[in-house]
Amino acid sequence: MSIEERKAKILINKAGGTAGADAKNYRVALPSAWINELGIDEESREVVLQFDGESITIRRAVSGGYSDFVDTARRHGHELLVLHFYDGNALCTKICADRTTRTLAIENHTADVLRTAFGVDQNPTWNDLQEFLESRCVPRQRDGLRYYLAEFGLEKYEPLEIIRKTEGRMAEDNCRLVIMEG
Repeated sequence: MSIEERKAKILINKAGGTAGADAKNYRVALPSAWINELGIDEESREVVLQFDGESITIRRAVSGGYSDFVDTARRHGHELLVLHFYDGNALCTKICADRTTRTLAIENHTADVLRTAFGVDQNPTWNDLQEFLESRCVPRQRDGLRYYLAEFGLEKYEPLEIIRKTEGRMAEDNCRLVIMEG
């Protein structure tokens, strides 16, 4: 897919209502062809905005949950990482991470939030996933880290690669993380 690019001007208006005296609203007009291609209309107009510090991405929100998220990402040819989080033999959380859009969807299989990957958070972010993966690894600041990495056959600290070797097992619980890929 080729990327189409257009220049646009940001519309800046004074904010109304209970906003402060200097508050402003910022808007941009989007080409209708792009909106139509995203499948956005008056009945289905929810979008997800993503900001990485440098650019803003607008995507149509996937409303049907985990399965729809996975199906939509696969249909668009996105690179996926699927993880299953277990407590013992009980599947607690399915995680689908879309590496293309840096978004994810989860499906909890237990009502016990203490056994789920993200606790009460039903809409974890990409950063939440990175923190979760790292929490299932030997800490970065551990004395003798190079020794551990060498034992894993790794040259640098990469949580996902450590989890491939250890299943994210920790001495203090009975949990594991199985990488299913995409």
